[in-house]
Amino acid sequence: MSSVAVLTQESFNEHRSGLLPEQAGAASAGSSSAGDEEVLPTYKDAFPPLPEKATSPEGTQESANAWTSKIRPLKSSVITQVFHVPLEERKYKDINQFGEGDQAKICVDIMHKTGAHLELSMAKDQGLSIMVSGKLDAVMKARKEIVSRLQTQASATVAIPKEHHRFVIGKNGEKLQELELKTATKIQIPRPDDPSNHIKISGTKEGLEKAKHEILLISAEQDKRAVERVNIDKVFHPFITGAFSKMVGDMMQETGARINVPPPSVNKTEIVITGEKEQVALAVNMIKKIYEEKKKNTTTIAVEVKKSQHKYVIGPKGNTLQEILEKTGVSVEIPPPDSSSETVILRGEPDRLGQALTEVYAKANSYTVSSVSAPSWLHRFIIGKKGQNLAKITQQMPKVHIEFTEGEDRITLEGPTKDMQLVQSQMEAIVTDLVSRMDYTEISVDPKFHRHLIGKGGANINRIKDLHKVSVRIPPDNEKSNLIRIEGDPQGVQEAKKELLELASRMENERTKDMIIEQRFHRAIIGQKGEKIKEVRDKFPEVIINFPDPAQKSDIVQLRGPRTEVEKCSKFMQKMVAEMVENSFSVSVPIFKQFHKNIIGKGGANIKKIREETNTKIDLPAENSNSEMIVITGKKANCEAARNRILSIQKELANITEIEVSIPSKLHNSLIGSKGRFVRSIMEECGGVHIHFPTEGSGIDTVTIRGPAEDVEKARRQLLSLAEEKQIKSHTAELRAKPEYHKFLIGKGGGNIRKVRDSTGARIIFPTAEDKDQELITVVGTEEAVREAQKELEELIKSLDNVVEDFMTVDPKHHRYFVARRGQVLRDIADEYGGVMVSFPRTGSLSDKVTLKGAKDCVEAAQKRMQEIIEDLDAQVIMECVIPQKFHRSIMGPKGSRIQQITRDHGVQIKFPDREDPQAPPAEAPVQENGEADGDVGDPTAPKKCDYIVLSGRRERCEAAVESLKALVPLTIEVEVPFELHRYIIGQKGSGIRKMMEEYEVNIQVPAPELQSDIISITGLANHLDRAKEGLLERVKELQAEQEDRALRSFKLTITVDPKYHPKIIGRKGAIITQIRNEHDVNIQFPEKNDENQDQITIAGYEQNTMAARDAIQAIVDELEEMISEDITLDSRVHARIIGARGKGIRKIMEEFKVDLRFPQSGAADPNLVTVTGRPELVDEAIDHLLNLEEEYMADVAENESKQAYMKPRGGGAAMEEPRGPSKGFVVREAPWTTGSEKAPDMSSSEDFPSFGAPVAAKASPWGPKRF
Repeated sequence: MSSVAVLTQESFNEHRSGLLPEQAGAASAGSSSAGDEEVLPTYKDAFPPLPEKATSPEGTQESANAWTSKIRPLKSSVITQVFHVPLEERKYKDINQFGEGDQAKICVDIMHKTGAHLELSMAKDQGLSIMVSGKLDAVMKARKEIVSRLQTQASATVAIPKEHHRFVIGKNGEKLQELELKTATKIQIPRPDDPSNHIKISGTKEGLEKAKHEILLISAEQDKRAVERVNIDKVFHPFITGAFSKMVGDMMQETGARINVPPPSVNKTEIVITGEKEQVALAVNMIKKIYEEKKKNTTTIAVEVKKSQHKYVIGPKGNTLQEILEKTGVSVEIPPPDSSSETVILRGEPDRLGQALTEVYAKANSYTVSSVSAPSWLHRFIIGKKGQNLAKITQQMPKVHIEFTEGEDRITLEGPTKDMQLVQSQMEAIVTDLVSRMDYTEISVDPKFHRHLIGKGGANINRIKDLHKVSVRIPPDNEKSNLIRIEGDPQGVQEAKKELLELASRMENERTKDMIIEQRFHRAIIGQKGEKIKEVRDKFPEVIINFPDPAQKSDIVQLRGPRTEVEKCSKFMQKMVAEMVENSFSVSVPIFKQFHKNIIGKGGANIKKIREETNTKIDLPAENSNSEMIVITGKKANCEAARNRILSIQKELANITEIEVSIPSKLHNSLIGSKGRFVRSIMEECGGVHIHFPTEGSGIDTVTIRGPAEDVEKARRQLLSLAEEKQIKSHTAELRAKPEYHKFLIGKGGGNIRKVRDSTGARIIFPTAEDKDQELITVVGTEEAVREAQKELEELIKSLDNVVEDFMTVDPKHHRYFVARRGQVLRDIADEYGGVMVSFPRTGSLSDKVTLKGAKDCVEAAQKRMQEIIEDLDAQVIMECVIPQKFHRSIMGPKGSRIQQITRDHGVQIKFPDREDPQAPPAEAPVQENGEADGDVGDPTAPKKCDYIVLSGRRERCEAAVESLKALVPLTIEVEVPFELHRYIIGQKGSGIRKMMEEYEVNIQVPAPELQSDIISITGLANHLDRAKEGLLERVKELQAEQEDRALRSFKLTITVDPKYHPKIIGRKGAIITQIRNEHDVNIQFPEKNDENQDQITIAGYEQNTMAARDAIQAIVDELEEMISEDITLDSRVHARIIGARGKGIRKIMEEFKVDLRFPQSGAADPNLVTVTGRPELVDEAIDHLLNLEEEYMADVAENESKQAYMKPRGGGAAMEEPRGPSKGFVVREAPWTTGSEKAPDMSSSEDFPSFGAPVAAKASPWGPKRF
């Protein structure tokens, strides 16, 4: 007898899942009869080898084994096909345009559309070869596109019978689409309502032939098929189909035809047979033969069977009827369910009817229906949690069906007669037991309180259920019922009822309050991610706070809860809103635009400081905005303080004065004008002063004017005169002029418009950049003054509309000045003088003739201005100003702002020299003659070439500009500051000194530490130095005061406290010690683990504060010393329940009794030992409470353990408990290790059977490690 290989049961199961059905059968047979070696599978059958690469046709056949028979051959997802388009069928035949033109564009479009790759080539016969690569679907689509777009199209028709058309189309048109792709043609089939039977095909000649052939093939195939309909009485259908459709199946197999018999539920007599004509004829004959035979030989009997028993005769899915038909050959006809008839008809051969009748009665009486009386509220207790109670019965009697009907006080039982008596007695016993120990009650509670009784996430109701071990049913909102049902233990039911009624009565005392809070504050009250409202809700947990939906734009916030709590919450929220209203006070401060940067300070230092010190929000207008208003938001007092700080900065920087003018408040609106146009024109005319009118309706007459002294006085006079005019009589007129004329009408510095105003007494207001109507000019004043001003202005505008062309002579040497910088000078002239066009001759031309075109007055004014410029250019001088190069950058200012200002103010050009290269070789010294040097070569103080700044312009202007430049040269002063304070002045990473330099716009130089010098140098403009010096000395005073304060704060005090009290002094998460530190402003240091003096606590701070902190700690220690610790024994099985989820239970006990509880660690010697620490009287109370809890919880533990005894062990039934014999494993014959020198694999070896992901330790070999 040969050796066998043995595998474990697990390996066998894994292996068997991969075998073919025949192999699986063989394997199971082998395992069941280990004694019979002949039925054992061979090793090759059980473990087929992997296919090897075939070298010959024979090898290919050998490789077709059990593995490869199930594996489909892998195919490349990308295919390549070549299509040929003959010359005569090509759409585009231009050989010269190959690779370009329409043909190439179409190919690119096809590639984009289908995702296939196309390559074109030209054959010798001028035919087109197209190689298409891509996925099969993409290639077929590309082919269709190529044929339709690159090949000439032909068309043909093919006629087939109309009834065959649907087979060409196929299901959902799939066949037609496949045919079109396969033949690369377009096939048009006539609609069903079209009588034509012609199918039209369009495409290439080759495609037409293919499509025609395919369609005719489909039609020919359908010609061979036939459909026959045979009418057979419905009552004889069961005899034709046979039991379980066996007879009709045999007929279909024998004839090859398809036979469709309508199901019993469908009242149709027609049987449809389809297939080949001969097959259909044979099947029809067989059916008719059976029908005739049964019609002749069968008879019927009718019997009465209770309607309720019909379903037992029918059986599940009609199986019982089929069984009777199979066993007796008799068909049983049951009346339909909707019929009231109880008559059952049996049809069959007379000698078989008796046996069938017996079967029918046996089946009808095999099942019994009975009922058990049980109150409907007990039904779910009978069922048990997840059907556990019923599962015990149904597992024993699986055929018994137990039905509970909602609202009925009975349970219906249905099942085999033999099982019914036992099930009924068991159910009655359960009902009797439950009735004796269960009770229920109903209470009436207003539905509006139901959700409050349930609580958030069911918290309230779940607590009551768990506490009283009852079931509480609260009707859903849609029922609108006020009855709440409580079921369970009689005592628990009464207690739950009492608690629910208490809750309901408490809620009836609740009130709802609507608070009016402006919607703009809602988001602030809620806070980011609801943080602020969460704090309010935590403070008033019994109050429900509802905010309206933002889309409703409602101001009503609803509070609901106990009356007193709602009142408290309402007052708290009103206080919050009052603070918000107070903090939302806003004031606008007009500040001249040029001073905004000074208010911001370098790096935002000034504005940041004001914001922090006044606790306000300060918003400045954008840099490119024309607005001068700075908006301050916060508390009124803080806003006023910030406003005064900002105004004081402006006053320091400029000669700003502020006066108040009394003008009757009734005239304010007319002085302000529409959208502030009138007052804005006064402010602009008076050098940009700020005029502030009081709030409308305030009744205040005082108007504030702020700005340079001269301009303020001017504005005051204008306002008063206008107010006087308004009181006498005021009139307004409007006229229009092109926007480009406005500057000319206003004139340089407002000269032209001032003349008109002085001569007429009227005020003329021009539109601002923000106004929509840029042509509208408003004239305000007395009627006569307005009329005269309007007349003058209309004449001026009329003259401007009179366009003239004039010439003037300009020396060519000056042309460059006018056209330089892209004609900036000419653009300025055009803006100022009504859009006059000035044309200079072309560059290189020697002409001095300049053309001016525009309104006559404008042209004359422009000529005059150009003449002034020419005179300036002729009178221009070049002047040098010597300033050491090291100061040049400082003089220029940030982005050259200072130098640009001087250029504008004095009308000169300034050119700075190139920077001196420090690495450049020194220039050659001049040659000495007669032993004398030419000039003072050796004088180091002599100015260098790079120190000369060149100015060009009129002499007097250049001289004024030189003075301005010299005023910008920085100076240096020295301040004496104690050396030990230097590092504090510098600050962390230089932040302190950097802040001072930005604030005072100076450079501060602190000497190096090794110099030990007290002198600090300050470099900057003369007007900045004094401020910087004062600031530095002020900082020194602050630092000296801080030093004194530090000395006072460094007082230390040490107290001795037993280390066992340290954790209590520290408190949970350091809460207690942090409170002491904050309250007394001290630092408290506890000893480290390795310190010698473990009982020493160090307190540092002001002497008085350290004493107070010491007394506070001593008070805690005194209180702790009064405490006692007692050990009690609590069963460890109830510890987890006492501790509660996340320690919630134990925290509650500790807070309630003011004691500390310590439970044993896992692995402790006595797991039941619990330590209670606190005041003696509180410890006793806590121990009593814990022992009561233990008693209560232990009752539950005992009950659970008694239940556990009756529970079935998880994961196995009776079959699992049966003892098993040793597994023989999986046995195979002809294993390789039985025939050759190979050894059987070692099952315990990690090398022969490695684990996934685990490293395999190679066996030691005398030849060294294996190489692969």
